Amino acid sequence: MLKTKLLICIATWMAVTSAGAQTVTGNARYVDPFIGVDGGGNVFPGVCTPFGMVKLGPDCGNKDWNAGWNPDGNIHGFSHTHVSGTGGGCKYGNVLMLPLTGDIHLEDYSSPRANENTVLGEYKVELPRYRTAARLTALSKAGFHEYTFPSSKDSKILFDLGSCLALQICETQRIVGSEVRILSNSTIEGYTRVRGGWNEGEAYTVYFYAETDTPAESFGTWKGNTLMPNINEQFDSGEKTGAYLSYSTSENQKINVRVGISYISCGKAKENLKQITTWDFNKVHTQAVSEWNNILNKIEVTGKEEDKIKLYTALYHCYLQPVDKTGENPKWISTEPNFDDFYAIWDTFRATHPLFTLLTPSVQSNMVRSLIDIYRNEGYMPDARSGNDNGRVQGGSNCDILIADAMVKNLQGIDYGAGLQAMLKNAEVAPGGDERKEGRGGLADYNSLGYVSSAYERCLTRTFEYSNCDFAIATVADRLGKQDIANKYYKNASNWQNTWNDRITSLGFSGFAWPRNEEGKYWDKEHFSTLKSGNWGEPTYETFSFELSFYVPHDMKSLIQKCGGEEIFTQRLDTFFTHKIWDQRYHIGLFQIANEPGFLIPSLYNYVNRQDKTAEIVRYILKNRYKTTRDGIPGNDDSGSMSAWYAFHSIGFYPNAGQDTYLISSPVFNTVTIHLENGKTLKVITKKNNDKNIYIQSATLNGKPLNKNWFCHKDICEGGTLEFVMGSKPSKWSRTGELPPSMSDK
Repeated sequence: MLKTKLLICIATWMAVTSAGAQTVTGNARYVDPFIGVDGGGNVFPGVCTPFGMVKLGPDCGNKDWNAGWNPDGNIHGFSHTHVSGTGGGCKYGNVLMLPLTGDIHLEDYSSPRANENTVLGEYKVELPRYRTAARLTALSKAGFHEYTFPSSKDSKILFDLGSCLALQICETQRIVGSEVRILSNSTIEGYTRVRGGWNEGEAYTVYFYAETDTPAESFGTWKGNTLMPNINEQFDSGEKTGAYLSYSTSENQKINVRVGISYISCGKAKENLKQITTWDFNKVHTQAVSEWNNILNKIEVTGKEEDKIKLYTALYHCYLQPVDKTGENPKWISTEPNFDDFYAIWDTFRATHPLFTLLTPSVQSNMVRSLIDIYRNEGYMPDARSGNDNGRVQGGSNCDILIADAMVKNLQGIDYGAGLQAMLKNAEVAPGGDERKEGRGGLADYNSLGYVSSAYERCLTRTFEYSNCDFAIATVADRLGKQDIANKYYKNASNWQNTWNDRITSLGFSGFAWPRNEEGKYWDKEHFSTLKSGNWGEPTYETFSFELSFYVPHDMKSLIQKCGGEEIFTQRLDTFFTHKIWDQRYHIGLFQIANEPGFLIPSLYNYVNRQDKTAEIVRYILKNRYKTTRDGIPGNDDSGSMSAWYAFHSIGFYPNAGQDTYLISSPVFNTVTIHLENGKTLKVITKKNNDKNIYIQSATLNGKPLNKNWFCHKDICEGGTLEFVMGSKPSKWSRTGELPPSMSDK
């Protein structure tokens, strides 16, 4: 009988705490925040708004997963700062809260979870250890917690300022200071200061100000491992601190908490809390959904439900980062926009930022302005930045490409002259010290030898990526009328050829990127392989020579000639996608969609007028490697990079970043309507489209025949209609059309 009563009690508690979810409207209803949380996707499943500073969600297990969540471990609580989709060491996980009952066990207060669920803008979960439940929502700088308690004379809300995410084996975060003050029986403030993380950054400080809708009956704080009842503050001494508010609660009593976050001060956090003016959870959630629909409703599609879920979830992931911290810069005063958590541009320059340029160009303009402002005040633009500090550079100085991309697509409000100076600083002034932090490592070699020698890590990746970045510099200089600079960097953009070794053969093909020492001697074959993937200390980074040797996005014409002409280049691509020596659960032949260096390769068939082959590989990936499951993203989402790849290709084209060129692939949807920021409308209409009819038979752009497999941003930025007729077999469409542009066409 006692067991029966207990089960009934628990069932009643679960039913009550599960209630309250409201219907999500607009295209937000297609978003599933749990897609990509597992299987290495590492996406953030909590709550936030587009580019929001507050990312409120659970920290689980050993608190060593990048976005806080993991599938198995207990929940420690709900912290207000996270990143999404990243790899390597963790970042953030600050200002953690938890609803509990009974004694606080500082050594482990975590709870198992039950009935965990999330929709866009709302996360909820039950905590069986305490018979409590949490429901979360957030706006850009403030979070809202709704906690449900059982009947208890000892219910508590815990605030842990000594908690953060930390991957212990490398690039770990560590608390270097914290402070907490209970100001009244319903208000509390404090901060946490943390150093390290993936970018190995200097210390950052997160301040908070919180208020409850129910006055506490008692309170306490702690320092280190010592609880101190009735003590209302703990000052910064380098030890971990925290606080708790205590209540007598009735069955299913709800207590709401509003929390403002700032990187400036507790006073600024209090000001940010004014974003939330109600104690009604649903009203805050509705506002968050509305802000998301302002983005998601920019694209309207007709097609399969599953494809809609993939697309709108992908768009959602893209707009999680970087973070808009305008007005929250603790380092200098500026009237310029301030964005942080470029994590990392090496990932996002390829598709994510071009997607921002297409859908929200004013936001992309603000991001570029922020990068230039960082250069003005700290000396270098970042290739990655988090916690208000630069680091790390994985390959090239890829912010250069963002500036070129903005310029060729005519983004307004950017000081391109200052941008060029920032680019030249990257290209001409070695950073000194930690060459992973900013600027270009191995620069002395690159500028004297024309390549980065094997004395430096990632020498091949750096040489190839610097060449593309130099093309970006030349592009900006050319448009600014600075011809001497343009000519110099157009020449430097061919430096990739200085590590091209025609004597190397692999899988029947000749000529590959190959390491050279300072004297110009290529490495012996015993010390390197075209199929050996590398990381930080290797000649290649997250790629291998066979793959990297396709990376000349600015001058494909020259690369194709180097490879032996169009026919051999086509065969080389075919082999790349069909040669099966690795686990084909993660590869397609040699192709690894999970790493960004290969992002453009499926579209390279367009440069030999075999767009039909682009269509085949793209449609296969979209259908088979992207899913609507928790492991539905094929690798780290990398701040929306994988998601942006999906978004572009699903609507039928893909950017060559830094250029005014889109390469046509094969649309998934029957119709796509894009509501551009300038009020114009771009439509993509795909007739006779289905899973078998993946090949374009004919195309028109704005009513005129389109006989080439690419178009320019200027062709669509004022709206228009792109129309395709599809078929089940390859056609002659675009086979003799004008090829996409290359630098050597100039």
